[in-house]
Amino acid sequence: MKKALTNRQKRHRRVRKKISGTAQRPRLNVYRSLSNFYAQLIDDTTGKIIVSVSTLNKELKSSNNYGGNKEAAKVLGKVFAEAASKANIKECVFDRGGYLYHGRVKEFAEAAREGGLKF
Repeated sequence: MKKALTNRQKRHRRVRKKISGTAQRPRLNVYRSLSNFYAQLIDDTTGKIIVSVSTLNKELKSSNNYGGNKEAAKVLGKVFAEAASKANIKECVFDRGGYLYHGRVKEFAEAAREGGLKF
């Protein structure tokens, strides 16, 4: 028996057919749970994760108690942009994971752009 897909999973599969990351322009994937936010840069040609950051990191956890709000997403976006620049990544393809460009996803994306990441 097949498990029913949520609307977000359907949107994500539909978008992933068109979006793919390369070594020069990796895919920026985001995932949000109720209490945390995760982001990673992925090179789809080799299947390797280049940079990975989440609100569970020790330095972010100490500055912000709860990782499931807009403020935590904004801080994570700035930290992510710094980590990407250390890995010499300036451009990427944004994969919002089937989520609407609103709330935490929007705050993360805008903070990453302010940090110097282009997508």
